[in-house]
Amino acid sequence: MSIKKAEIDDLDSLAELFDSYRVFYKQESNLEGARAFLKERFLNEDSVVFIAYDDESKPAGFVQLYPTFSSVSMKKSWILNDLYVNASVRKKGFGEKLIQKAMGLAEETGAKGLSLETGQDNVTAQRLYEKIGFKKESNYFYYLSI
Repeated sequence: MSIKKAEIDDLDSLAELFDSYRVFYKQESNLEGARAFLKERFLNEDSVVFIAYDDESKPAGFVQLYPTFSSVSMKKSWILNDLYVNASVRKKGFGEKLIQKAMGLAEETGAKGLSLETGQDNVTAQRLYEKIGFKKESNYFYYLSI
């Protein structure tokens, strides 16, 4: 297993993973759309992506982080927005290693922290997050405007 910060050269491999991630969340497959979306993230430097490769150098998973800022603490913070590991390599530590890489980025950049959200029914992910040390937030309400 190896994990590296993704670069534009990783776009094709990353687009396939990203498309699978979206399909997992019940979106229609759109490989070209995934590629265009990720390319824009790279070109605009909107996000940081780490990509994991298995022992055969095949793309196995990724994590995508977006920066945000806290006015109260006057610090940067990171949103772990996307995490995906191919079904064929799940339960082999890829997810945990990708999250640890994300946590390392937060530390390296002096960020206040790293936040994420997941569905109430995604119990597997919740167990992983709690195992790594994430705490479920209970002091705030989150509102969405559609």
